[in-house]
Amino acid sequence: MYPELFTLTLPVIGEFSITSFGLMMALAFLGGYLLLRKETARLGAGRDLAADMLLGALIGGIVGAKIYYVLLYWDLTAVDPLGMIFSRSGLVWYGGFIGGFIGVMWVLYRRPVSPGLGVDAIAPALPLAYGIGRIGCFLVGDDYGRPTESFVGMAFPNGIPPSTAGNLRRFGADVDPALPDTEVLSVHPTQLYETGLSLVIFFLLWRLRRHPHVQGWLFGMWLAMAAAERFVVEFFRAKDDRFFGGFTLAQVISVLMFAAGIALVLRLRRRAGEAAV
Repeated sequence: MYPELFTLTLPVIGEFSITSFGLMMALAFLGGYLLLRKETARLGAGRDLAADMLLGALIGGIVGAKIYYVLLYWDLTAVDPLGMIFSRSGLVWYGGFIGGFIGVMWVLYRRPVSPGLGVDAIAPALPLAYGIGRIGCFLVGDDYGRPTESFVGMAFPNGIPPSTAGNLRRFGADVDPALPDTEVLSVHPTQLYETGLSLVIFFLLWRLRRHPHVQGWLFGMWLAMAAAERFVVEFFRAKDDRFFGGFTLAQVISVLMFAAGIALVLRLRRRAGEAAV
């Protein structure tokens, strides 16, 4: 794994580490922005709208991810609130999505642009950016899955944290009790599972974007597909938040997100049918 790429020495700031996760996050935002810029221009909303939407998503996403993180691990937050808030970890996807969505909608409501058009423009960019970001998780050895002896298994001896028997037990994974805590185990590379599935979703949406549809329909399709992808991958993840009869908090949110996406698609399809009568 390559958690840290190199270190720069800058005036005033001093030493500054460039991490693989930070680089992939930057590439994720850049790739998403370029795609969004292309789509806003194609839909007649202007290229400059993409920059405003990106800024709204960036600010809202970081704030939302941190809020989700500090609430999910409230026991640690209560002990060290500033450390939890300002740590470089804790960029939780669903918190980031909720915050980013609020940020984007705030931008759209301040512009003479239909919110449906805006969210449709960003729909293909979301799985592309998410897939790139998950490569960053893979490179630092974070968000891996449960132990496996299959051919897809990968060990993360320098992961954050390492995929040791002790860490996997802490995450609630089923580990042979005879293994010492320091034993490094092979696990499901769920980061790559998500990258692969996200790219499939991206290509589907990229094809569907030219399909005649009511504004907002494409975003509803993304909601449903992204929720289904995350729900399935969570079964392979090593997680310590299975509070709902073996299901994780992310799976519960995925169910709600899937229902919202399907409801939006059906509602817009019904509206289109009524308009055609």
